Amino acid sequence: MNIFKKLFFLIFFLNFGTSFLFSEEGTIKFATLAPEGSTWLKVLRAWNKEIMEKSNGQLKFKIYSGGVSGDEKDVVRKIRLGQLQAGGFTGVGLGEIAPEVRILDTPFLFRDSNEIDYIYGKFEKEWVNAFEKKGYIFLGWAEVGFVHFFVSKPIQGLNDLKKLKIWMWEGDPIAEITFKTMGISPIPLSIADVMTSLQTGLIEGVYCSPMAAIALQWFTRTKYMVETPLANASGAVLISKSSFDRLKPELKQLLLESGKKHLKQLTNLSRLENRDSIATLKKNGIQLILSSSEKEIESNQKMGEDARKKLAGKLYEVSLLEKIEKALEEYRLSLH
Repeated sequence: MNIFKKLFFLIFFLNFGTSFLFSEEGTIKFATLAPEGSTWLKVLRAWNKEIMEKSNGQLKFKIYSGGVSGDEKDVVRKIRLGQLQAGGFTGVGLGEIAPEVRILDTPFLFRDSNEIDYIYGKFEKEWVNAFEKKGYIFLGWAEVGFVHFFVSKPIQGLNDLKKLKIWMWEGDPIAEITFKTMGISPIPLSIADVMTSLQTGLIEGVYCSPMAAIALQWFTRTKYMVETPLANASGAVLISKSSFDRLKPELKQLLLESGKKHLKQLTNLSRLENRDSIATLKKNGIQLILSSSEKEIESNQKMGEDARKKLAGKLYEVSLLEKIEKALEEYRLSLH
């Protein structure tokens, strides 16, 4: 074997071979940013227990929590290399795989959880197909929840955010266009750098769900929460299609059915915990900046529409945006 062939096989082994050599058959290496002790991890471990019991140990997760496998972009890259098989993603990670799904994270699209459930269900085949085309199998939604701004200085409403140093998740096109439309010049950082940046004063505001503000301890470095949510943050669990296809038919079915059940439970628990987290935050000294005036609400809605139009043609097709906005309009009219 000549030197070039030896070099080829060495590179192949280092990139791919080690993941198969050290992976037990039926073990799915699963990464998530969610920390130990969180509701996310509790549900994930309950899901793991069920698939282990029902498969007699043929199927199980090996869980890498708390971001030990890196940011979501790192996880996507490692799944592509075969070093991981599955992940729990927020919209940022999902957008790395299927950009059109990010339409679900656009500002001021949804008004409540009923609207979210309606649109997710009505267009689910489109989301599932989008992931599968990119080599992933969709196991279920794992909604992060409505996202609010948390800031260290008092403001009157969202319009005042442009006066502060606001964090932006580095490389997130939704946040980039949203902030530009709002007139905010954000400071892009990895999520891992947010806490240190709050401590040093590099940033004065962040955006996340109330539950995440507690789990990540960001609330300890902020004093105020804007009551008006910016957007609903999506989330989902995906497994690489190549890993899924290697499973026996009965194990595929078990993973799909159990995933749908546990992730639905997770979304319901997350909604309850986000609601309860607001009360916990208030008990810990966080002050709510109350709902905007009717005029500002209209301004926010207009801003959301503008941001969604700017993103059309970049992340998703104009036709998809039109279909979703029309479906929401019809749903709202049906309630009256």
